[in-house]
Amino acid sequence: MEKIIEFLPFIIPLAIVQFALLCYTLYHILTHKTYKRGTRTLWLVVAIIGMEFIGPILYFLFGKEDI
Repeated sequence: MEKIIEFLPFIIPLAIVQFALLCYTLYHILTHKTYKRGTRTLWLVVAIIGMEFIGPILYFLFGKEDI
């Protein structure tokens, strides 16, 4: 238990950043109509299932349409 408490100063900010990135990704997916690859449904599934940074990062690298 003591080891977990030692890591809390690192885990809490990381969890906040992860949640904020997921929220921004979901907002972006839901408010845009065009994507480089895939559909809205595909990117929602990727972002939610790959929630641990990987899904949102994949979306911004491969799915977000540049205007």
